Amino acid sequence: MTTLLFIGGIGFFELILLLLIQLLWLWALIDSLSGNFKGNTKLFWIVAIILLPWLGAILYFIIGRSQKINYVAKHLFICSA
Repeated sequence: MTTLLFIGGIGFFELILLLLIQLLWLWALIDSLSGNFKGNTKLFWIVAIILLPWLGAILYFIIGRSQKINYVAKHLFICSA
């Protein structure tokens, strides 16, 4: 089994898994920063993603994405009012 000694002795698959987790974290952070939320919800998700990196990102994709304000729904609400 080949290990990457310069990265602390982790194997190839562990390295790929760590990179995928970091990409998930980065995707959650960018998505939360670019989304529209009600009130302080955006700030809550950004803090949660930064302070709880892996857990915060997973929770954001499970719970937080459904809390985003949809642009089309927001536009229709403004036009119908």
